[in-house]
Amino acid sequence: MHTKQTPDCAPHSGMSNHTTHSEASTSGEPSPARTLSRRSFLRTSAAATAGLATLDIARFAHAAGSDTLRVGLIGCGGRNTGAGAQALHADRGARLVAMADIFLDRIRRARDVIRAELGRDGRADQVQVPDDHCFTGFDAYRRVIELSDVVLIANAAKFHPLHMLAAVEAGKHVFVEKPHAIDPYGLRMLERAVALGRKKRLCMVSGLHSRYHTGYRETIQRIHDGAIGRIVALEENFLRAPYGILERPPGLSELQWQCYVQYRFRWLSGDDVVQSLVHNLDRASWILREAAPVKCHGLGGRSTMIEARYGDVFDHHAVVYEMADGVKIYAFCRTTTGCYDENSSIVYGTEGRANILACRITGARPWRWEGQCDPYQEEHNQLFAAIRAGRVLDNGEYMIRSTQIAVMGQLSCYTGQEITWEQVQASNFFYPPRPEDCRDDMEPPTQPGPDGTYPVPQPGRTRFAGL
Repeated sequence: MHTKQTPDCAPHSGMSNHTTHSEASTSGEPSPARTLSRRSFLRTSAAATAGLATLDIARFAHAAGSDTLRVGLIGCGGRNTGAGAQALHADRGARLVAMADIFLDRIRRARDVIRAELGRDGRADQVQVPDDHCFTGFDAYRRVIELSDVVLIANAAKFHPLHMLAAVEAGKHVFVEKPHAIDPYGLRMLERAVALGRKKRLCMVSGLHSRYHTGYRETIQRIHDGAIGRIVALEENFLRAPYGILERPPGLSELQWQCYVQYRFRWLSGDDVVQSLVHNLDRASWILREAAPVKCHGLGGRSTMIEARYGDVFDHHAVVYEMADGVKIYAFCRTTTGCYDENSSIVYGTEGRANILACRITGARPWRWEGQCDPYQEEHNQLFAAIRAGRVLDNGEYMIRSTQIAVMGQLSCYTGQEITWEQVQASNFFYPPRPEDCRDDMEPPTQPGPDGTYPVPQPGRTRFAGL
């Protein structure tokens, strides 16, 4: 039930498809990473990734004695429908064998779409999902993991770290869509999952697809080589109309409705800094040589998208991040109709300017990349090639860092307070309930008021426990 916005990429072959103002959390057992400083976090994670990049996987997971790689989908919205087809295109020996979602009709629709897509190349036989391998409910992910060698996770983002952790505990390779967590509690779970996946020498691929775009990589390498001189500032924009606006179908419970439109509810999606601007923030960190900000301050709210169908998320955000060397990232996202739209990553230097999404540099050393790349497909090409070759493909470092950058920005917008990296790193706050506590018969934590609309955070008044 997770769809993906794709305007920031040249050709794309993926398929479409009452809380109080002070939100409480409970403390769990802290992970070892909670005590890491920002500097030691970056140093430790970089070293771990470098050390594992070329390790042989003697026990890489696939069906024993077979060339078949069994693929399972957790989430059957537009994004994972696309990812499922891309995974099968990446490897002729891959077979889609199990699927999970809250809604059975969504599973069946995704299965049909993937089969039709593969059928155009005469490969419909790669879809082998009988009805008894279609699982629904909050616990359905467990059945998919049991039946799969490679697990593709692209459902409501609240559950990404839980499902990733369960998959690596079972020894399965994973592709995990962004965002990889929506709150500090999820970040701590994500850290555990990445650490365990490394220990087990599993492939962990991120849906932060910019890292797989050839043109973006070359543009950023030229920046690192001095093409625009010293970096002065970065501007990040993800300004667009809302996507996936649906009217409530008759017969759905409140919980089912919120899951049906999970982007509209922050307890499920984390809101738009975490959902969408995370792509821009990942590129910004990459441009700054995998740096994390020291602190940030943000503002946000709801201006025009205020009807009940828009749930309890904001429709505009602005966050200023400050790096240790004083460089600032000015980041903006907006989901309103009838406004100016832009999706861009602009880097300002002392000797020029770089437009990452246009793969173009102007100034003292002008240059432009003219190639073509589908990073969505490339993610899966490289994942399955690594599994076949017995190599580790580990995106864990930037999965954690870029997600935490987005989470701190979102929390700053909600509270109106300055938020530091260290605050988020030391926190175990979550949007209740915890993902592992969600049940099919529960009441959702957010309920509509008398007028049918949902309460939203109030900057300057809203506070989160532990921050």
